[in-house]
Amino acid sequence: MTSHADSDPAPRVDALLRAARARIEPAEAELLLAHALGRSRSWLFAHDDHAVEAEARARFAELLERRAAGEPVAYLLGRRGFWRFDLRVSPATLIPRPETERLVELALERLPAQDAPRIADLGTGSGAIALALAAERPRARVLAVDLSADALDIARANAAELGLGNVEFRLGDWFAPLRGERFDLIASNPPYIEADDPHLAQGDLRFEPTSALASGADGLDAIRVIAREGLEHLNPGGWLLIEHGWEQGEAVRALLRAAGWVEVATELDWEQRDRVTLGRSPG
Repeated sequence: MTSHADSDPAPRVDALLRAARARIEPAEAELLLAHALGRSRSWLFAHDDHAVEAEARARFAELLERRAAGEPVAYLLGRRGFWRFDLRVSPATLIPRPETERLVELALERLPAQDAPRIADLGTGSGAIALALAAERPRARVLAVDLSADALDIARANAAELGLGNVEFRLGDWFAPLRGERFDLIASNPPYIEADDPHLAQGDLRFEPTSALASGADGLDAIRVIAREGLEHLNPGGWLLIEHGWEQGEAVRALLRAAGWVEVATELDWEQRDRVTLGRSPG
């Protein structure tokens, strides 16, 4: 005899989304259900009466619980959009953020399209900066450095997916893998949060690698290293671009000037906050 429960129809897309939207952000619920179904987000809206079978419901339920517990959507999906790409990410990498695209824009302004520059990206993580520059300047040779072998594996996979052969990856701490080499531009989104900042225990930051977020008591330890050693690795007239926190512009400018950089300036992000400080090697 078939029970009543056995004959109940499988829940539809619209019902699952309605319940999930009550727990997490609606857009996040849509992304997670689309991922669980192996479909696009737009497919959901065209098929809101589609019955979702048990296996997909179980996948969605697990993703929903993890997101409700605070795990970042980017890690649940294993991907995050950056520039014009859809990059792989993992808990070994920082999640690329829109404000970092401002650093890419500023770097491209200093890299004439017809040139074949040498570029270094320090602390590459998922490879976001290095890959964006390599794609927009295909004649460039880009060297991406990270202290995490797991992060470099993700960055290499992203480069392979995008078919970018003009990027090289090296394991090491800041300039250590670059001894004796000079570049035309060095870019970095280093850790810049204060080690005791309470935000590190909140939201998405709880799940991201602390080594890619925090840097000493004032958040500036990594930037000090880059400011102090960067001139040894730039050709005359070459540029250094560093992303930092919105309250750190004055401090970062002071570090660069003290280290001998010229044409030091801080550029704003799209929300009109200090975000990227630049310095030039005396030429």
